[in-house]
Amino acid sequence: MDANHPSAPPVALCLGGMDPSAGAGLLRDALAVAELGCQPMAVSLAETLQNGLACSRIEAPSMDPVRRLETLAPHLAGHWGVKIGLCALEAETFRRLCATLRHLAPPIRIWDPILAPSAGVGLHDGGDLRRLAGYLLPMGGWVVSPNRGEAAAFAGLTPEAIRDAAPQALATPWLEAGAAAVWLKGGHAAGEMVQDLWITRDGIETLEAAPRLPGQRRGTGCLLSASWLGLRLQ
Repeated sequence: MDANHPSAPPVALCLGGMDPSAGAGLLRDALAVAELGCQPMAVSLAETLQNGLACSRIEAPSMDPVRRLETLAPHLAGHWGVKIGLCALEAETFRRLCATLRHLAPPIRIWDPILAPSAGVGLHDGGDLRRLAGYLLPMGGWVVSPNRGEAAAFAGLTPEAIRDAAPQALATPWLEAGAAAVWLKGGHAAGEMVQDLWITRDGIETLEAAPRLPGQRRGTGCLLSASWLGLRLQ
């Protein structure tokens, strides 16, 4: 594949967790960006024991993800972008990954900062997300797409504050850490309507609201951020 060929589709590089059921994670990302006409490429940052009901185990990948990313470098030219999702890497490996991304300079960048899968075992707390942000966000240009729980944890707020915290209070810590924009997802807010917010240093833009669907939803954060990447690339 020649990424510089005029007819080549844009490359959507997905970095995240491998959910074997494809309900979330890299497989869901790849399906989403492919449906939008992009060429998916993927590097695992976490391996899971997971199905459509719950996740029971999360581990770092056995093969060095930085070496995998470096191997893809010849394809990462021209119009391409990256999405980061679930990450189980040790701090030093993630630092190396960020250094490689800084060198590759993806034109379009989105981070879905996952605390835990929708059901089952958790992975991170707010302190972990702040450490990841400290390596990733200073390179600039990142859109961050947390739900209210992830944003509250990042801000050091209690779980009781998730529903009632002001959007600006949830977004400001990300912006201060270097994010270009915060796409605050509204699924964890109260009410029968779900409304996301796009927040930058210039203010808050309310996105179109939609009725809350019945039942439990899984993988929606992965699909949302991957779809944003695919649409931006097109």
